[in-house]
Amino acid sequence: MSTRTRVARGVAALSIAGTVALTTPPASASADESLSRLTSFVVERLRVSDDVAAAKFGTTSPIDDPAREQQVLDQVRTQATALGLDADDAAAFFRDQITASKVVQRGLFARWTARPEEVPTTRPDLSLIRTRLDRLTSDLLGQLKSTEDLRAHRIPCRVHLAIATGSAAVLERLDALHREALGTAVHSVC
Repeated sequence: MSTRTRVARGVAALSIAGTVALTTPPASASADESLSRLTSFVVERLRVSDDVAAAKFGTTSPIDDPAREQQVLDQVRTQATALGLDADDAAAFFRDQITASKVVQRGLFARWTARPEEVPTTRPDLSLIRTRLDRLTSDLLGQLKSTEDLRAHRIPCRVHLAIATGSAAVLERLDALHREALGTAVHSVC
């Protein structure tokens, strides 16, 4: 995406934010904080994708693993139902997380293939990574639950989400690859 396109989108988001601010009651700070926490967990999950890529690069482990993906989505549906969340909405959100992880993995594979000197020197253990991902799944589901009311109101949610993701991209110093993945990962939030 070009700089001009990013600037235009940013201006549009700020314009929408201003319009929403003038036409809706002010949101509580807790709503902003909740979406920021949700976005922080999404970014943390994206960073774990770096480790997944490092574990798989140069091995026969595929980026696409439909059986594992289905297992994750089945677990998400079960946990979401237990929390009182819509299982289909939670599964859609986690499908986006999986897709975003693949964006990161494919991007890193391409980078490392083009620049072998950047290949990680250690190979993380996928079973330990999966433990981290399981914890993040619980954290993300908890944040989906805590933001349920806000997310039900599409336009205010989208404005707050744009602010939260923009802030996270800057504060976490995400590169272009991880910013792209972040956009994919939050697609189904609102």
